[in-house]
Amino acid sequence: MRFLIGFIIVLSFPALEIYTLVKVYQAIGWWVIALLAISALAGAMLIAEERLAFFARMIMTVQGGGSPFRALFESGRTMLAGALLIFPGIISDVLAVLILLIPAGLFGRKAQAPTPSDVIEGEFRREDHDRLGR
Repeated sequence: MRFLIGFIIVLSFPALEIYTLVKVYQAIGWWVIALLAISALAGAMLIAEERLAFFARMIMTVQGGGSPFRALFESGRTMLAGALLIFPGIISDVLAVLILLIPAGLFGRKAQAPTPSDVIEGEFRREDHDRLGR
């Protein structure tokens, strides 16, 4: 039964995309092809840019004391939006824009800076190399 429901949902999305595409075509005409081409180009550029920025984002997050999963989530979110933009259809484009516009802070906590109680203060002094036996 679960398989049947999942199968119906998977098949209904492309059917709904085609129906929406036909309705938009009836409203604006051939401009819908330009809209689909621009969204596919934007999706490809978004994925290419994210591929280059992933490692830099990962390093900056880890060096800043954040979780690497947060950087992975950010990149995954951008890649999913890019893939949805490449997929031809109006509904998938709207979903991609919504994914990009929702702030990432809603999905997880931000890394907190260390509080003063986490800092250990102390004194030190240098020893000459001769005294250390070198």
